[in-house]
Amino acid sequence: MSYVVDFATVSPVGLESSPVGDALAGLRANEARYFRNKYDHVFTVEPARDATGAIDWVHGILSRERGITIASPAIEATEFVVDGTRFAYVFYASGLSVNVMYAIDAAGKRAVGFKLSEGMEVPDELAAFRFARQKSTLAGIIRGSYFVIKNEY
Repeated sequence: MSYVVDFATVSPVGLESSPVGDALAGLRANEARYFRNKYDHVFTVEPARDATGAIDWVHGILSRERGITIASPAIEATEFVVDGTRFAYVFYASGLSVNVMYAIDAAGKRAVGFKLSEGMEVPDELAAFRFARQKSTLAGIIRGSYFVIKNEY
């Protein structure tokens, strides 16, 4: 069953299996607020079992671009197109969020972003990345990093 993320009232619905579920809920709400304010898009997630297409797409890009395999199980995911860009988000039990921003026009921006929920350690598979800190009223301190996608997907 899909869940519309409410950024006015942060809720860990669907993220209860994460040891940092409350922080991950704040991170998810932060993303929902961004898409509502920038694109007037309602951020809706599905349980991982119902979002295998989005998860497989994200995992395929991670594997082919950088040889990365995320060790933590996926809990939820979403994918959508707004303003000529395809987005996909995967939220993991560890508190990690991975997103793909993929412009439909080949001349547009294409990147993979990683965000770490407050209270989680940097996963071993992402140890090579440098993470910048960002303060969020919804999510506390978010640590983030990214890389540019080089190939076509």
